[in-house]
Amino acid sequence: MNKSNLPLLDSSLYPQIWQQQNFASPQTLLMEMLTADITLDADAFTKQLLANDIYQDWINSSVFGRYLHRNFTAFSQQTEDSFNIDMPSLFRQELMRHAQYLPLEQVLFFAGDLPKSVRQTKVLITTINPVTAIINAQKLSEKATLNNSTTIINQIVIRGKQVLGFPIRHNKRTSERLRNEVLILDFQELRLVNEENISSKKRSNIDATILLRSYELR
Repeated sequence: MNKSNLPLLDSSLYPQIWQQQNFASPQTLLMEMLTADITLDADAFTKQLLANDIYQDWINSSVFGRYLHRNFTAFSQQTEDSFNIDMPSLFRQELMRHAQYLPLEQVLFFAGDLPKSVRQTKVLITTINPVTAIINAQKLSEKATLNNSTTIINQIVIRGKQVLGFPIRHNKRTSERLRNEVLILDFQELRLVNEENISSKKRSNIDATILLRSYELR
């Protein structure tokens, strides 16, 4: 079965105007959001996505809704149910029949440390909403420690033509709509290409460290 190719979403989202400034790429917008002294609002970016024709094509062409997402996650994480031991691979195999190729140069984000299992399982939940990634990363760092916490933000650029995944359709009437997630389901290589500490202008985060990691996915 031939796989379809998702169109490049970033080509229609950028240049992006935010806080009366013009940003040419997701990377420059993310950097400004990380350093700006302002309360971030994931809903504002989500509204732009939902009004975007290409994003509507993304989610309307996807078979991967929140219900499937929850069940796939549950099956993937189960380790002790020997009777259903084959279910994760069977579920994944079926999903792969409907997966789509992610567009070259598309930028995705995810919060926190990269799980060690990702390069083995080839499964990673990302988002195209930079605000969602930042807020989730801040929540993770707050849970980890109360003092000198590190907020880890990751950005991924699709560099290979064989990266498979799904845009996830969320319920527009709940807070799920702010997730704007993309499930990466298969790839050849995930490579860390840069890592840098970011200085924040936010006074409330003076003691916090922001670590920005950049990956390429093939």
